[in-house]
Amino acid sequence: MATFLYRLGRLAFRRRRVVVMLWVAVLAAIGIGAMTAPGTSSGALSVPGTQSQKAIDLLRKEFPQASADGATARVVFEAPSGQKLTSAANKAEVESLVAKLEKSPQVSGVTDPFTSGLVSRSGSIAYTQVSYKVAQSDVGGAAHAVQTEVVAQGEKAGLKVSLGGNAVENKATSKAAELIGVGVAAVVLVITFGSMIAAGLPLLTAIIGVAAAVLSVTLATHFFDLASSSTTLALMLGLAVAIDYALFIVSRYRNEIRDGHKPEEACGRALGTAGSAVVFAGLTVIVALSGLSVIGIGMLTSMGLASAFAVAVAVIIALTLLPAVLGFACVRIMKGKMLTRRMKALERGEGESMGVRWATFVTRNPVKVLAVSVVGLALLAIPTMSLKMALNDDSGKPPGTTQRIAYDTLSKGFGPGFNGPLTVVVDARGSDDPKAAAQDAYTMLSKLDDVAAVRPPSFNQAGDVALLGAVPKSAPTSEATKDLVGEIRDHGAALHEESGADLMVTGLTAVNIDVSTKLSDALIPYLAIVVGLALILLLLVFRSIVIPLKAALGFLLSVVSTLGVLVAVFQWGWLKDVFGVDQTGPIVSLLPIVLIGVVFGLAMDYEVFLVSRMREEYVHGAAPTQAIVGGFRHSGRVVTAAAVIMVSVFSGFLLDDEALIKSIGLGLAAAVFFDAFVVRMTIVPAVMALLGPRSWTLPKWLDRILPDVDVEGEKLRHALEAEQTDSAPEPVLAGAAATVHAGSDDHGAPRASTGVRGSDDTETQAPAQKADSTQSQAPARRKLLKNPLRRS
Repeated sequence: MATFLYRLGRLAFRRRRVVVMLWVAVLAAIGIGAMTAPGTSSGALSVPGTQSQKAIDLLRKEFPQASADGATARVVFEAPSGQKLTSAANKAEVESLVAKLEKSPQVSGVTDPFTSGLVSRSGSIAYTQVSYKVAQSDVGGAAHAVQTEVVAQGEKAGLKVSLGGNAVENKATSKAAELIGVGVAAVVLVITFGSMIAAGLPLLTAIIGVAAAVLSVTLATHFFDLASSSTTLALMLGLAVAIDYALFIVSRYRNEIRDGHKPEEACGRALGTAGSAVVFAGLTVIVALSGLSVIGIGMLTSMGLASAFAVAVAVIIALTLLPAVLGFACVRIMKGKMLTRRMKALERGEGESMGVRWATFVTRNPVKVLAVSVVGLALLAIPTMSLKMALNDDSGKPPGTTQRIAYDTLSKGFGPGFNGPLTVVVDARGSDDPKAAAQDAYTMLSKLDDVAAVRPPSFNQAGDVALLGAVPKSAPTSEATKDLVGEIRDHGAALHEESGADLMVTGLTAVNIDVSTKLSDALIPYLAIVVGLALILLLLVFRSIVIPLKAALGFLLSVVSTLGVLVAVFQWGWLKDVFGVDQTGPIVSLLPIVLIGVVFGLAMDYEVFLVSRMREEYVHGAAPTQAIVGGFRHSGRVVTAAAVIMVSVFSGFLLDDEALIKSIGLGLAAAVFFDAFVVRMTIVPAVMALLGPRSWTLPKWLDRILPDVDVEGEKLRHALEAEQTDSAPEPVLAGAAATVHAGSDDHGAPRASTGVRGSDDTETQAPAQKADSTQSQAPARRKLLKNPLRRS
């Protein structure tokens, strides 16, 4: 692979204009196709095989007028202080607003609060349920406009009107997080390289890669139904890994230039070594994200596959467009006008970097460092034992939003359970007496302790499927409501034995409970699949059993520590004022499994970047401890910069008002921080220092089976050395030295000597012989430029 990437890097460098034009054409073609794409859907949850989904499918067939999978909205009315909605004036105004909603586009039905018993006992609060014919993502602008008009008209009449439900348009999300992330990335890159050109290349290629990925995801909506969160996650991850990969290759390119190689050769060598690490780092991320599809939830599948595609694009950009752009920058990338005094000293080889000093400290004190790091992460992981998960609802919306006001008003007027009513379906097609079975279900629901109200059964046209409603006393995300759904389903088994009818519970609350349960059950299988596949990849990369196992165990430690932090902040309320959390509650069910997929991929990035350079040093003859320090000397600064960029990008989401976005931002930022700085840069070198050469051992039988992918570029190095030997000129005169000296354009290039020194310790060559030697080398040089690995 290293040889192939070496050739690819030199080809892209030479044909830079062609490569750039091809990428411009690809972007233009994707952009034109994306302009006509329908766009992503809202990402409504659909979980095949669960009881709630079976009930929805039955309702869609037997109650088409009910729009079982259609969007819904709750319009909540509250009378002015001291008044009641049942007064003549207020009642007339509410009925006028309800009539306006009935005429709204896409509406299939609207309940009258006064005839349906949807007025609170105090008479000051009422609500109407609006059902739409279409799914959440298909609710049009005209329907949203009517909702806005109803709110404005009601408030003009003195009423407090608020909107809840999934048919309500969410406030546009802020782009501050992405802008902050890009800004911080730019600052970190400038500090890392001390050069605007070197800092700008990773940002430029990352932005192009993200644009290509996001436009491609949008284009894919012509053929697939993708959740809207797919684009968000693809954008976030694509930007982060694209900067990382470009940063790694640019850093290696600069090192090769310092070693005296010409720009084209330096680009080929950078891609042959760092490019190999980028390929395998990208593969681990792709494996982790693609693994989300095994869970069986459509929204997670689309999120995982879209993000995996964005990572694949980032890898391709790094291997093709970046070398082409390096061809335009050439040696100007080495001009560091913004270098500090210390960086200039390091450039001259004076002193040691912070990374080298840290690695030296860790390798000298491995037991103490390992003990402190593991104990610290273990203490942070303790709250994980209290982890509770549920899907978010309107109670998690920022204070002051119409959804949050509607939720709080309903809870005040009717109790928290009215925000999450349960839909109970009695499938009596196999029963001798469907009406008696439905009545038994109604009686059973009425006797349950946590049920506040029950709606009598209504039948389909055939009279063999009944629809009932039950309102819990507890909030939708509470454990009590979860227990109530389980209790109703347990009674359903008894109903089936007595009457032959099946009882199923559905509705948004039941769907969320089923999704949370399925996600919890899928955590262990998902971990096993993702970690197993990634271990195989790492086994190929490092040809070691210890390194992949250590990488996986370190990742697990960082994940449980991150979950502990999330529980402490969002569930227990520790430091909630610092992070702007106004209400504690269960952790969002989607977060742990998305966190595992994303962070595992990023963790393996740091593992590959750091340890691959250690292996390269070890393979080239360094002692185990020297290889660790050498890996930090060359890659420590790059990994640190990449981690700081990641943490900054994810921390930007803490500025969002919504608790869900805050939890995602804190979770990803904490996970990257723990994994990069505590696990990869502390625990990993400590363990490797303790194990010594055993870190790199591989059983002989396994060594024979595994293909040698040559990530460290050892085969490439030998091939280049052999090429230089074969292309060297033959001696023309015994006892004389023929030496080719680099001209002004080859300053610092190695000298090729094909003779011996004279007695005066000077190198001599006859002018005629020198001319003949130069002419004889010309064909060989032309061949070397065409194909540096071809023997002449």
